[in-house]
Amino acid sequence: MSVRVPAKVNLQLGVGPLRDDGYHDLVNVFHAVSLFDEVTAEPADDLRIAVEAAPGSRVAIDGVPTGDGNLAARAARLGRRRLGAAPRVALRIRKAIPVAGGMAGGSADTPPPRCRLRPPLGRPRRARPHPRDLLELAADLGSDVPFALLGGTAVGTGRGERLAPAAARGTFHWVFATADGGLSTPARLRRMRGSAPSEASTSRGRRRPGNRLRRRRN
Repeated sequence: MSVRVPAKVNLQLGVGPLRDDGYHDLVNVFHAVSLFDEVTAEPADDLRIAVEAAPGSRVAIDGVPTGDGNLAARAARLGRRRLGAAPRVALRIRKAIPVAGGMAGGSADTPPPRCRLRPPLGRPRRARPHPRDLLELAADLGSDVPFALLGGTAVGTGRGERLAPAAARGTFHWVFATADGGLSTPARLRRMRGSAPSEASTSRGRRRPGNRLRRRRN
């Protein structure tokens, strides 16, 4: 089975304060775009993952893990623990989505081959996972992963995992310019926190502009 999985852009990303669990509250407008990875799943004796650049793409895949650090591998093993599905599958991922570019390339590669999250065919149909269960599994894997299941356009809240579909009409044309290196989301958020005004400087007087939700556009 082969599927194409789209990248996403953030039409808006509002970042709130750091929560007790280490995440930030977000208000994120996700939008899927027609830049695709291709994921092929075939039966195998155990879990195997191979990653290659899509023909004609300039995606650097040197840093993409093929072991347990790969999100697709984590999804397969989480499915086994939560749903009793043995991850006996070989996954080949052809990447055209930039790596560590904020476009959810790793998250997009995770949900589509749902065969690896399904219980064996001998189990009753009613035991197969409900879409709501898949969304919960996706949220356990990462904040962007639930949107990869939904697609289209959606508003994400919480840490980005709570989704509400949004209407988007018309045709949109995008030009993406990528840098030589990737960007780490946790590192960017740490840097943002380091440049934010201290609590002492904001506890009295008028609220400074730096305390407002920060936005960036891709």
